[in-house]
Amino acid sequence: MKKLFFFIISLTLLVGTSMFAQQKKQIIVENSDFTERNENEVPGAVVLTGNVQIFHDGVRITCNKAYHFTDENYIKLFGNVKMNQGDSLFMDSRYAEYNGDRKFAYATGGVVMRSPEMTLTTDTINLDRSIQQAYYNSYGTIVNKENTLRSKSGRYIIGQKKYEFRTAVTLTNPKYVLKSNNLDYYTNSGHSYVFGPSTITSKDDFIYTEKGFYDTRKRLAKLYTNSYIKYDTQIIRGDEMFYDQNKEFATATNNVSVTDTVNKFKGTGHYAEVYRAKDSTMLTKRALVATVVENDTLYTHAKRMIITGKKGQRVVRGYNNARFYKIDMNGKCDSIHSNEATGLTQLIRRPVIFNGQNQITGDVIHLISNAATEKLDSIKVLNNAFIIQKDTLGKGYNQLKGANLYGKFKDNKLSEVDLIKNTEKIYYMYDDDDALVGIDKGLSSKIHLDIENNEIVAVTSYTNIESDSYPDSELPENVRKLRGFEWRGEEIIKSKDDIFPPEEQEIHDKIVEKSDKDKEKEDTPLQPLPETLNYDKNNPLPKPAAQKTEPPATAPQKKPVMPAEKTTGLKPKPKKKP
Repeated sequence: MKKLFFFIISLTLLVGTSMFAQQKKQIIVENSDFTERNENEVPGAVVLTGNVQIFHDGVRITCNKAYHFTDENYIKLFGNVKMNQGDSLFMDSRYAEYNGDRKFAYATGGVVMRSPEMTLTTDTINLDRSIQQAYYNSYGTIVNKENTLRSKSGRYIIGQKKYEFRTAVTLTNPKYVLKSNNLDYYTNSGHSYVFGPSTITSKDDFIYTEKGFYDTRKRLAKLYTNSYIKYDTQIIRGDEMFYDQNKEFATATNNVSVTDTVNKFKGTGHYAEVYRAKDSTMLTKRALVATVVENDTLYTHAKRMIITGKKGQRVVRGYNNARFYKIDMNGKCDSIHSNEATGLTQLIRRPVIFNGQNQITGDVIHLISNAATEKLDSIKVLNNAFIIQKDTLGKGYNQLKGANLYGKFKDNKLSEVDLIKNTEKIYYMYDDDDALVGIDKGLSSKIHLDIENNEIVAVTSYTNIESDSYPDSELPENVRKLRGFEWRGEEIIKSKDDIFPPEEQEIHDKIVEKSDKDKEKEDTPLQPLPETLNYDKNNPLPKPAAQKTEPPATAPQKKPVMPAEKTTGLKPKPKKKP
C-alpha cells in the first residue's frame, strides 16, 4: 500500500514538473551581431546589438538592440521592434518588453498591430499571449476594409477576431457613422454588436438602439431594446426590428408604430413591413391606422392594413373585418379602400355606416371627401340601399330603402338624402308635443330626406306615389318592417378602443403582458449570432491557384547534394584498402 502511495505521489510530481516546464519555455536568441555583458550598465542582462532575432513559443521578434535577462526569462527591446505570431498577428513599435514566463508583451511608441483583416495604430499595447488578447488605453485607430474605428481604449481577442470597446467608440464608413459606448466588432465579418445607447447615422436614415446587431458590410440591422428607425418624415418603432438599408426594407414585431410626424399619420400593430422605396407599409395583429382629418382623427382597422403613397397620394387598404371610427361616424365592412388623391373611400362587402342615429347599408358604399379641404362631402350607396333610424320616442324604426342612395354632408353630418328607384318607406310621425300622429307607409320612385342633427325631419316622396298613414293601433307589428330589414345596432363602434374584435384584442393583451414581463428583467448584451460565429467556416478564403513551373529545356542537370554534405559540410572518409 505504501509503495502504491509513493508511486502516486511521484507520478503527480513528475506530471506537475513536466507541465511547469512546458509553461516556462525559455526565450531563445537566434541572432545578434554583438553580444556582451556589462553589469555596471545593465546588471543581470545580456546586451544584444544589431540584427537581433528572438524566438519564444511561436512568436518571433526582431529589433536593433535588446537587454536579455536570462534568469528572469525576460527581455527589453529597442528600435524597430517587430513581433510576428505566425501569420495571424504582427506588431511594430519603437520599444517593447516581453516576459517569457507570462507570455506577456508590452509595446509602446508608434505601435502598429496588424492581422490579415485589420490594422490598429496606437501609442501603447499590452499583449497577453496566454489568453490571446491585446488591449490599449491610449486612443487607437483601427482600419478594417472600409471601416475605421476610433476609441480611447479597446481589447482585441485574437482567436475570435473580435474587438471589444467599453468606452466611446466611433465607426466611420463612407456611407454611415456608428457611435456607441459598448461595441463588439468582428474584423473578419464586419459584424457589430452594440449595447446601451447607440446610433447609426447616414445621409438617408438614422437608427437608434440600446441593443442590436449591425452587419457593416451588408448594411443589415437587427434591433431590440428601445429601438427606432427614422427617415424622411417617418419613425418606425418595435420591440424587435430588422432593417435592410440597401433594399430600404424594414420589419418590426410587437408594440409596433409607424409615425409620419409631418403628414399627421400613425399606424400601429404587432407586426409591420415597411418598403421605403415603394412608400408602402403593411400592418397586422391588431392593426390600426390613425389619420388626422379636419381637426379630427379617423381610425381604421382591419386584419391586414396596407398604406402606400406619399402625402396627397396616399392609399389606405384594409382587408378582412375592416372597421373605422371617428367622433361623428363609424362603420364596418369586409374590405375598405381609401384614396387620398380622389377623396374616395369604398366600403366593400356587407358594409354598414352609423352616422348619428342613422344606419346605412347596401351592397357597396362610397364616401367622397373634398380632397382640398379634407371634409366629408357626399355618400353613395349602390344596390339595396337601406336607411334605418331607431324611433327615439317609441319602439319602432324609421325605414327607407331604394335601389341606390345619394347623400350630402354638411359639417360631417348628413344633411339630405335621395333614394332612387323602387323606393319604400315606413316613417313614424309626431306632432309638436311628441305625440305619435301616425305611421306613414308607402311606395314611390324617389324619396328625399331632410336631416338635422342626425335626425330625419322631413320625408318627401316623388312620382308613382302609393302611400297611406295608419294610426298606431291599425298597423300590425308584422308589417312594420320592410323586406331586407336588419338592425345592426350592436355593431356600433363607440370609441377607438371599441374598434377591435375580441380575437385581435386577445392577441394584443398577450403580447403586451409578455412585453411588460420582459422589461422587468435585467437587459443583457446580445449573444453572437450563428452567422458571426460560423463566418470563417461559411466564407472560406479562396485557395491560391497552383502554378506549374517547368525547367528550361537546356538547363544542366545538377548532381544532388548528399544530406551529410548539406547538414554537416564534412567530407566522407576514404574507404580503407582491404
